Amino acid sequence: MSPEDALAQISAHGDAERATGAKAYHKSKRVHLGVPNPVLNDLTQTWRKDLDVEARVALADGLWRTDIYEARLAAAKLLTQARIRPDEAAWALIASWVPEFDGWAIADHACMAGQRRLTADPARLDEVEAWTTSDHMWTRRAALVITLPWTKQNFPKPEEVAARERILGWAATYVSDQQWFIQKAIAWWVRELGKHDVPRARAFLDAHGSAMKPFAAKEAGKYLPDA
Repeated sequence: MSPEDALAQISAHGDAERATGAKAYHKSKRVHLGVPNPVLNDLTQTWRKDLDVEARVALADGLWRTDIYEARLAAAKLLTQARIRPDEAAWALIASWVPEFDGWAIADHACMAGQRRLTADPARLDEVEAWTTSDHMWTRRAALVITLPWTKQNFPKPEEVAARERILGWAATYVSDQQWFIQKAIAWWVRELGKHDVPRARAFLDAHGSAMKPFAAKEAGKYLPDA
């Protein structure tokens, strides 16, 4: 399937009024087609069944390059799958998108795809760590969003604890960054951790909460007792 064929299938479900609203909501300059997420889910699930890994990566690359909102979401959804073998090309493509992030919706969809590839090969955290010092705010934010799976283990293995501590170290370096999306990302990570490891989430807030923006500290402690 070519990117042109895939885009035609997406466009067939477009809604001009919905597109106008979405474009305004996301404060976006790119083209929006007004296609709902459930439609994109159905389309990409069908495509995944019919394409091998190489073809899927090529299609995702082509859709991303259109710079159309729904096409970029579809590109990410094509690669959002627990098992992809081999997955080196899929990871490389997802990582190549990160410097182009310019809004939370596309970034979060791409990071969801990246989460699967990171958990499949945690050694890739070395690459993600380099994102934490980027001049590009969305790249720095992505380092926390893409590592959210490490908040979720109730009984983490030693290597998972080590990864969790490593990522919390990144979050700690972000605390002085007062940009809203960075503060929100810290809060998101610690909030999710608080569902599974109350003492560690509480320790992070005890150490850093006073330096965070009040809304972020409050959100980070949402699931903590007496928070």
